[in-house]
Amino acid sequence: MANPEEMYQCQTVNCGYIYNPDKGDKKGKIAKGTKFDELPDDWKCPICGASKKAFKALG
Repeated sequence: MANPEEMYQCQTVNCGYIYNPDKGDKKGKIAKGTKFDELPDDWKCPICGASKKAFKALG
């Protein structure tokens, strides 16, 4: 199970999606086990479309 330091939450209003490396991002075709830092620079939030810059670590 991923530690909070490995999970990132979208900070845009009305979103709050949490990227969990244990789950990856099925919509974005990101494999399970992919760390947030390893996501492509053009990756977007699967819920609201925000960029990686809109995310903050939970831990």
